[in-house]
Amino acid sequence: MTNLQTNTVDDLRGKFRGTILVPDNHGYDAARRIWNGMFDRKPAIIARCIGTSDVIHAVNFAREHNLLISVKGGGHNSAGKAVCDDGMMIDLSLMRRVLVDKYSKTAKVDGGCLLGDVDYETQLHGLAVSAGIVSHTGVGGLTLGGGFGWISRKYGFTIDNLISVEMVTADGKQLTVSAEENSDLFWGIRGGGGNFGIVTSFMVRCAAIGTEVFSGMLIKKFEDAREYIRFHRDYVRKLPDEMTVWLVVRHAPPLPFLQTNVHGKMVVAVPFVWLGEQDKGEELIKPLREVTESHGEAIGMNPWVAWQSVFDGLAEHGARNYWKSHHLKGLSDDCIDTIIEFAEKMPTDECEVFIPHMEGAPSRIPESDTAFAHRKTPFVLNIHTRWQNISDDDKCLAWAREFHSATEAFAQGVYVNFLSDEGETRVKDAYTEEVWQRLVQVKNRYDPNNIFKMNQNIKPS
Repeated sequence: MTNLQTNTVDDLRGKFRGTILVPDNHGYDAARRIWNGMFDRKPAIIARCIGTSDVIHAVNFAREHNLLISVKGGGHNSAGKAVCDDGMMIDLSLMRRVLVDKYSKTAKVDGGCLLGDVDYETQLHGLAVSAGIVSHTGVGGLTLGGGFGWISRKYGFTIDNLISVEMVTADGKQLTVSAEENSDLFWGIRGGGGNFGIVTSFMVRCAAIGTEVFSGMLIKKFEDAREYIRFHRDYVRKLPDEMTVWLVVRHAPPLPFLQTNVHGKMVVAVPFVWLGEQDKGEELIKPLREVTESHGEAIGMNPWVAWQSVFDGLAEHGARNYWKSHHLKGLSDDCIDTIIEFAEKMPTDECEVFIPHMEGAPSRIPESDTAFAHRKTPFVLNIHTRWQNISDDDKCLAWAREFHSATEAFAQGVYVNFLSDEGETRVKDAYTEEVWQRLVQVKNRYDPNNIFKMNQNIKPS
């Protein structure tokens, strides 16, 4: 770094309450790491913000010096967009306050919060935010793409519970964004991702779910996968919104309720959550238990915080990850056959095929109300390819891409948060043409020079 560059960075440090890191600083390598181990990028500067003024200074600095900007909240996105080479990483991960108002059932959530931060604070009052399923996921990225989880069939996506945000735009301005203020931007951030600015805080509605939910997991035999999934696809679509039942096809992890000879075998895992009395939940889950044999099951009343982190161990930081995904028009017999065919060829024991059932409350919100365009599809297919060694890259990427191509005939769009780095044409598949054109207009107004392009990018016209 030349003296001029050093002096320039020192000037930024003088204005900054947080920490400015450059490559030779202690903490730089830890700060640039993200969840997906495939990305080993090295920003020229990491701006670790602790407040909105820091975010404004960082955005202005990057814009004035023509630096590429990436924004890190939880750093959990499979596409690796939180970190850039040679530019500025604006790191929100120190901004993790959650302020809960138990009377209005709302929470103000800092832009760097993880889902676990929100769960711990809201659960003090028996509340929860409708969000994701892994506690170390960042709230920011998850929310801006849509955000769904165990209670979204009953209470809507995260964006459906968003009241307002505070955000910093490309010109370094702080805006309040809601249905009343900057309403065009409020429409766009609810599904349009991080294209329009950096959200420093979210105000969200909470759901009163209590502190325990009836939940658990059935582990079905893979030999019966075809019979089980055919029953599952029809049965779950008849369930009330309070019941969420998903499918995961993978090698069995060493779960304590499974015999050791099942560990590592291909299985169909069936996790569920019921928001209601246990006896009614048991009645609803009984047909799924009985339709085919199970290797084992763990079912009961579980603390919400514990259930929200029960899958963390299958998604730890550092592994190599590549996702390919579709919204599914349905689970036809041909679609099920294709899923089983590719599941039998999984390249590593850490890969999984994740098929959440959607519908419920989000599907009854008009599709033009937010930028989340594909609300009516009943299922999502996420091909979650995960491995440890670079030497396995080719076979893992090939499996995911071939699987994805083979299931295109059953697809209708994609969930933007489940995209890897697949280019603009694929990003467009997350939206209808009408929604895309409207998003471009919002981009034109708030980020006409595409300052925020390290995302699933919507280019200004």
